Amino acid sequence: MTRLSTAVRGLVTTLAALLAVTAASATAQAKPEPKAPKDFVALRSVDPTIIQEMRYFTTHNFVGEHIDGYRQPICILTRTAAEALHKAQTRLLRQGYTLKVYDCYRPQRAVDHFVRWAEDLDDQAMKAEFYPQVDKTRLFEDGYIAEKSGHSRGSTMDLTIVRLPAVPTRPYVPGETLVPCYAPKDERFPDNSVDMGTGFDCFDTLAHTLDPRVQGSRRANRLLLKSTLEGTGFVNLPEEWWHFTYKPEPYPDTYFDFPVSKKSLTSCR
Repeated sequence: MTRLSTAVRGLVTTLAALLAVTAASATAQAKPEPKAPKDFVALRSVDPTIIQEMRYFTTHNFVGEHIDGYRQPICILTRTAAEALHKAQTRLLRQGYTLKVYDCYRPQRAVDHFVRWAEDLDDQAMKAEFYPQVDKTRLFEDGYIAEKSGHSRGSTMDLTIVRLPAVPTRPYVPGETLVPCYAPKDERFPDNSVDMGTGFDCFDTLAHTLDPRVQGSRRANRLLLKSTLEGTGFVNLPEEWWHFTYKPEPYPDTYFDFPVSKKSLTSCR
């Protein structure tokens, strides 16, 4: 009887532990996702004419896979940033161009995904296109990857200019031959953007907005983007021709982690 009682007590203890783990797991799964403040909007609700090619929802990015937190391929921004972008778009449309965004608000979980990828030195699947001349061990030191991103504050976006009428960019095919992001435009991955001298997310000094090696029409295109956005309140990151932040930021010290999804927005719920 003693042995049986001990066995029964052990079984009961094991079952209790399993139930506790199951309950904890269920609680974790039931935890609601964080939501965006009410002044965050879907860009399309402010300006439906701006092209959206949300690269981190796809596998065509420097990681080579869909990035955590991107539930839908939509651009989310603070309303003030979205309205300023609409003003810039209005000016470009008059000149026969349109804006195209590659990334807008970026949840902290996506930034964490970038950090994990950068720490995995064995994963260099997309090196040939996005960082062909940069040793992956230097991505943090050289400033290409960081543990925090201004995108997570909601007023920063990555974008370019497309000449109208816009021809859609063909989908990326995983496993296709990669070409350096600084190669001539007709050789690198096709993008309906005007020629900016490099592709988007090119980890190379040639991507610096005012790099003196970028001249002619490519420099003129960069300056058109820069001057147009600066005229509506944006500030360019000098190391990336595509990176702009609306100033003053409504949330200069807050890094959000709600998913990129319509469900995260008050106006869409």
